[in-house]
Amino acid sequence: MSQEKAAQNMDKDFFKRTDAFIQLANQLSQEQDLGKVSASLLYAAARFNAFIVASSAADKAEADRNKVQAIDYFTNQYRAMLLANMDDYIEKFDEYLK
Repeated sequence: MSQEKAAQNMDKDFFKRTDAFIQLANQLSQEQDLGKVSASLLYAAARFNAFIVASSAADKAEADRNKVQAIDYFTNQYRAMLLANMDDYIEKFDEYLK
C-alpha cells in the first residue's frame, strides 16, 4: 500500500502523533545509540498494544483468547508499514540521507 493510500485511511492527527514519537526518538538518539532507541521504541509499542488488547477485554480469559488474533494484526501492520517506509527510504535515499 502506498503512503498516500495509507494516509487516506488514517485520521487527521495520525501523522502529527507519529511525528511527535519520531521527534522524541530523534532527541534520544542524540545521546543514545540508534539501536537502543529503536529497541526502546519497539518495546514501548509492544507494551502499549498489549495494554490495548488487555484493556479492551471483559476479563482475563477474553484477553487470552484475543492474544493470537491481536499478535497477527499488529505484526501484519508493522510489516506493511516497515516495508512501505523502507521502500520510501530506498527510493529517496539521496534526498533523505545525503
